[in-house]
Amino acid sequence: MSSIPKELVVFLVSALPLGELRAGIPLGLGFHLSPWLVWWLAILGNLAPIIPILLFLEPASKWLMSHSKFFDRTLSGLFERTRQQHSERIDKYGAVGLAIFVAIPSPGTGAWTGCLVAWLFGIKLRYSIPAIAAGVFGAGALVMAVSTGALAIFKFLENPFISVGLFALVALAVLAIMRYRGKNGEGDEERRAP
Repeated sequence: MSSIPKELVVFLVSALPLGELRAGIPLGLGFHLSPWLVWWLAILGNLAPIIPILLFLEPASKWLMSHSKFFDRTLSGLFERTRQQHSERIDKYGAVGLAIFVAIPSPGTGAWTGCLVAWLFGIKLRYSIPAIAAGVFGAGALVMAVSTGALAIFKFLENPFISVGLFALVALAVLAIMRYRGKNGEGDEERRAP
């Protein structure tokens, strides 16, 4: 893997499902690449599969449904259940909701899942592509902010005196909270008893 350029690795990791740019940005920063370069590589990598996925899902699902009773029943049921449960929210928020969904950098969200949501709810390409792209830019900004902030904290903590002092403060805070909850918990139980 050392023969593959680090920039290409960041791009490819960001294009893959699951990790997407949430994995690509920290990886690129770990390679000590420029944060701006990492951000653009991750954004472009995450955007690369959007149009092929959106263009492929509809014909692939129609072909599967027309050639297999199992897929016809399964996908029809999936469409119906999903649209019944979430159609009010999709009607209310539409493409803006899709952009926010993609922008939230948490498990189960991102460009790949955004494409699936757009396909399931029949959001037109002219709305879904810009919405997903906006969400990718938002997620990239959030992940970059958290990643660079975390790197700054780690550099700050390289000083052993600061690390030990911070650990001691956290330990004292946890002990104080436990003691406070213990006192309040006992009192609450006594008051609740008939």
